[in-house]
Amino acid sequence: METPEGKVGITECMRSFEPYLAMNRRTEKPVIHLSLNPHPDDVLSDEQLEAIGREYMDKLGYGDQPYIIFRHDDNARPHIHIVSLRIDEQGRKLRDYKEWERSTDICRELERKYGLLQSRGEEHRIFRPMTAVDYTKGDLKHQIAGVVKPAVQNYRFQSFKEFRALLGLFNVTVEEVHKVVDGKRCDGLVYAATDGKGKRTGVGIKSSNIDKSVGPCPPKEVLTKQNMDEKASPAGKDKGKHPYGTPPGYP
Repeated sequence: METPEGKVGITECMRSFEPYLAMNRRTEKPVIHLSLNPHPDDVLSDEQLEAIGREYMDKLGYGDQPYIIFRHDDNARPHIHIVSLRIDEQGRKLRDYKEWERSTDICRELERKYGLLQSRGEEHRIFRPMTAVDYTKGDLKHQIAGVVKPAVQNYRFQSFKEFRALLGLFNVTVEEVHKVVDGKRCDGLVYAATDGKGKRTGVGIKSSNIDKSVGPCPPKEVLTKQNMDEKASPAGKDKGKHPYGTPPGYP
């Protein structure tokens, strides 16, 4: 998917997930988040990392799924994160039998193919899936926290709009709040649940009532850092599109 200007961003990529999520039957955690971490001594270009990410997804059984590949340089070893869906176009859950073991075997195979050093311990991770909020079940504070906290910790965003787009996949919305108290400007974030159509439902929950890590400062720091060191590339159903780089001044 592209904007009218012909650009592809995370928000547009996220929209390619929507038809699948709309067809979801009973899968409680339809989004999968993985990371591939080459050995620190391996120096790989963006093109090589993307090729490895695509081949990894093909071999794991997600090649026909929509997915997004992000490059992260937030530690000593440049690595990639991949976000995809565990359900197909008919809403059926994909096979995940012995997924961890298969993932390890695929990493070893790719290391041999590309002449990479064997990376031990953190060569791959499959993050604990987040569960979409169901406003009919109550305890919205706990449900929303279960989405927002890992989103801030494990993802990188190019804009607040993209942060909101990711949360939207899990039936959560967020708004910025600005007010003046005793002559001082105060900024905050308010999170709320949405229904299956994206309409806000229930009362908003202040970020301070969830955790200080999901307040206005940490997300903005994450956004600023990402503008400096991260590149993202759309994949999956948009395989023919050109990878796009980090816009000036971001992750």
